[in-house]
Amino acid sequence: MRLLRFVARRLLLLVPVLLGVVVVTFLLVRVLPGDPIRTILGPNATEADAAAARARYGLDQPLWRQFVDYLRGLGTGDLGRSIQSGGSVTSELALRVGPTLELVVLALAVALVVATVLGIWSARRAHRIGDHSIRVLALAGNSLPDFWLGLVLILVGYSVLGWFPAPSGRVDPDTHLTPVTGADLLDAVLTGNGPAFGSALGYLALPVATLSIVIVAPLLRSVRASALEVLRSEAYTAAAAHGLPDRLLRRGYLVRAALSRLPALAALVFGFGIGSTVLVEYVFSWQGFGQWALRGLLFRDYPVVQASVLVIAAGYVLVFLVADVVHAMLDPRVRI
Repeated sequence: MRLLRFVARRLLLLVPVLLGVVVVTFLLVRVLPGDPIRTILGPNATEADAAAARARYGLDQPLWRQFVDYLRGLGTGDLGRSIQSGGSVTSELALRVGPTLELVVLALAVALVVATVLGIWSARRAHRIGDHSIRVLALAGNSLPDFWLGLVLILVGYSVLGWFPAPSGRVDPDTHLTPVTGADLLDAVLTGNGPAFGSALGYLALPVATLSIVIVAPLLRSVRASALEVLRSEAYTAAAAHGLPDRLLRRGYLVRAALSRLPALAALVFGFGIGSTVLVEYVFSWQGFGQWALRGLLFRDYPVVQASVLVIAAGYVLVFLVADVVHAMLDPRVRI
């Protein structure tokens, strides 16, 4: 019951946060340098053409009226029409957000598993060769630019070894896959399409590996530091002195306590992963949310930029909500 009240309080805090994001984003995108209409129409467009385009997208209205129309659209799920393409932003977002979320979630899941296993293993062998080797490798992976690492993996995995498909999409062109969520791997599972699942998994391998290597270092350091604190604590020393089995010590004392800090850090790393997908998607021709948001920013596409920031903010607060709940489950003191 206390956990449910804890979750309810966190959910209530999301409303003013998202409302503040909506207001600030709406105002900031309109003070950016450049005119989106002139960017789309080009330098040869006349004033009459520009005025007609502004009227078509509602940019000739007063600022307060534009904001009221934007809020009314948000209430009905209408994020406006893209100035660049003329299409519905909601429809374009639905096509783009699934592949990017699939990529980031899988990369974060892989990084969490690797960080947990290696972090605890390294802490139990602190200041030995294995511990130093893992820390050096994690530091090196965190220092590598993600676009360079992606190119190296393509060179080795595709060009030299031939183990993975060419970085030219998300599934094979001749693979028939019925879209359900936009996330190809998940759609293949939901539709029971085995060939599409194998194809999507092959295309996901290299970009997921790229993101995982980049984001695993802070997670590994956190797990290792927490595990070292547990190993040096009086409770763990007393439990070991009483002759508890090694397996019980690891599961009952070490693992749970070592993971207590991980949810909040994983939420931060998730946001970093969303930002990193811009270059990773470009390298692997992923055509996901990151590239779509970047093009919207370059063309000063107000509806696209507003929708992108709103989705990222909503993703942040939801991920932090999940992190808070998991943290409260691992450490009941947080609920008080």
